[in-house]
Amino acid sequence: MPLKLRPPRAGKTPCFYIRGTYLGVYVEESTGTGRREIAEQLLRKKRVEIECGAVARPGEPTFAEAAINYMTAGGERRFMTPLIHYFGAMALSTIDQSAIDRAAALIYPDGDAATRNRQIYTPVSAVLKRAGIEQKIKRPIGWRGRPRTHWLTPKQAFAIFKATCKIKAPRDTRTEFRILLRLLCYTGMRLGDALGIMCRNVNLGSQAALLPVTKNGRPRLVYLPRVVIEELRRLPRGLDREGRLFRFHNGGRLRDLLKMTLSAAGVSLPERVAFHIFCHTWATWMRQHGGLDTYDLVRTDRWSDPVSANRYAHVVLSEQSRKAELLPIERRRRA
Repeated sequence: MPLKLRPPRAGKTPCFYIRGTYLGVYVEESTGTGRREIAEQLLRKKRVEIECGAVARPGEPTFAEAAINYMTAGGERRFMTPLIHYFGAMALSTIDQSAIDRAAALIYPDGDAATRNRQIYTPVSAVLKRAGIEQKIKRPIGWRGRPRTHWLTPKQAFAIFKATCKIKAPRDTRTEFRILLRLLCYTGMRLGDALGIMCRNVNLGSQAALLPVTKNGRPRLVYLPRVVIEELRRLPRGLDREGRLFRFHNGGRLRDLLKMTLSAAGVSLPERVAFHIFCHTWATWMRQHGGLDTYDLVRTDRWSDPVSANRYAHVVLSEQSRKAELLPIERRRRA
């Protein structure tokens, strides 16, 4: 059957479907539109893609198949859906740098470089590597994002912890929110990691909490200082139960609690920092008060490479800079 459009069917789909065989390649997919003129344009585009070899021939591996294999093997699923919709039956051999760049521009037209890298370049690279295709993929300019290294002074942090008791919320909510903030500040956890901690993964005896999956894709065992242990013992619902440690969800209500707390504490944060300020504070305090250097921070497993951890190098005076004391100076005459 030649390649042609199948019209929308009442009660089943409002969209045109492309169905049939062209140059030995069978196609059956939705156009995603109910407008015939657009569907016909997509049909012509599909014919061109087949002629150019962008659609896999019978027996040739496709991106969709490789993505399914990748996820079945335990790969990250989070950003796969739009990629499978976009690349779909495209042959793996045709997915090169320009194809990935086009996908990034079309799927996330308003996304910044860091977003496109995280949600397009990184997962596509992972799928290709899993399929045995090794190619060097250039990331978009600025993909590391703009480093933000704002942090809280001890005086500011203590004022914030104390101010949680002044916000308009039930007493248990205020207590639990204070415990969450202390946990973030003294462990360097990301907010998403902290909100996802399960009670069964917290061991007060060994002063550790297990994060099975982190942003880096690896599990992390987090050390819980005594100040955090003391706070966790005050959790309103306790620890001897199933489920998540905290009841909060990452949304507007949680940010409202933070805004009220900051206002009560008289502390203002830079734009678009919010809860991540506590992560920066932990890293800064670990350098200033804990004596850690860049590679020590990497060894905490909070960062995967020295480049990311090195942004905190400026918060302490290095031993090398102190060598300025040895520079020659002119001798002063005695009065």
